[in-house]
Amino acid sequence: MKRASLILALLLAAAPAFAGAQAQPPVNRFAATEVAQERFDVGVLQVERHGQRGRPLILVPGVAGGAWVWQDTIRKFRGSHSVYVVTLPGFDGRARVPGNMMEAVQQSLRDLVTSRQLAKPVLVGHGLGGMIALAVAQDLPGLVGGVVSIDGLPVVAGTEELPPEQRAQLADGIVRRTSGLTPEQYAAQQQQYLRGAGVLDMGRADELAKLSSRSDPEAAVQYTAARTAADLRPGLSKITAPVMVIAPYFELDEADPNATLASKVAYYRELMTGTPKLDIMGMSGSRHYVMIDQPERFTDVLRGFLNSL
Repeated sequence: MKRASLILALLLAAAPAFAGAQAQPPVNRFAATEVAQERFDVGVLQVERHGQRGRPLILVPGVAGGAWVWQDTIRKFRGSHSVYVVTLPGFDGRARVPGNMMEAVQQSLRDLVTSRQLAKPVLVGHGLGGMIALAVAQDLPGLVGGVVSIDGLPVVAGTEELPPEQRAQLADGIVRRTSGLTPEQYAAQQQQYLRGAGVLDMGRADELAKLSSRSDPEAAVQYTAARTAADLRPGLSKITAPVMVIAPYFELDEADPNATLASKVAYYRELMTGTPKLDIMGMSGSRHYVMIDQPERFTDVLRGFLNSL
C-alpha cells in the first residue's frame, strides 16, 4: 500500500513537467533547417552558401521573408549549383539599418557578385526580391547571367500610370498609415495577408505567418514604401541577361470576373516592356508564394530556365 502511494505521488509530481513537454508547439514545417556550408555577411546582407559547383544562384526573399522561403529550392539545387541565400536587414530577426535599406541591399548584392567573383549568377527573387533582382541586373548587365522574378515587377501593379510625384505620395501614405504596429498587430496582419493572398492552404498560411512575423514591422513598411515609389521600367532595356517573370494566378482572387491567366500574363508582359530577352510564365493554381503552393512545378520551371542558359 505504501509502495502504491509512493508511485502515485511520484507520478503526480511528474505530471506538470510531462504535460508541459506534451504542450510544446510542433516544429514549423517551413522553418529553415538546411545547414549552410558557409555563412557570412556582405554589406547589409546575411548570406548562406549551399553547394559549391555549377552556375551560382542568388535567392532573394520578398517582404518579411527569410531563408525559410527557399528550403525546398535549396534541397533541389544545391547538388548542381552553388546556392547563395540572402536575408535582408529588418527581416527574419535581423536588425534594420539606417538610411535607404532598398538601396543598401542592391549595393550589397552587387558587392556579393563582384567580391565573390560569381560567374554569371542567376538572381531568383520573390516579390520585393524580384524587383531588387531586376535592379541589380540593370546595374550589372555584363555580370548577371539571368533573372527569375516570382511575382516581382519593375513597378507596383496598379501604379504604373501614376507620375513619380504621385507614386511618392502613395508611398508616404503607406508609411503614415501602417507605421507603429505592435508585434501582435503585425502578426495578425501577416496571418490575414497570407490567408488572403499568400498561399491557398490555410494551414500553410498560418505556419508561414509565424515565420514572417519574426520580421521588424517598421522594416516591412519601409521596404513596401520604397517599392511603391520605385519605377524600374526606364532601365529594363539595359538588362542583357534572359529574364523570366512568373505570374501566379488563382481565379477566385481576381476582382474582374473576365480576368484570365492569359490576360494576367499579357498585363505582366506590358509592365516589362523593353526587356530584351523576356519570358512571362503564367502559373495557375498559385498565389504569391508559388514555391509553397506548387513546389514541384516551380522546381521544373526554374530548372528549365537554367538549362536554357
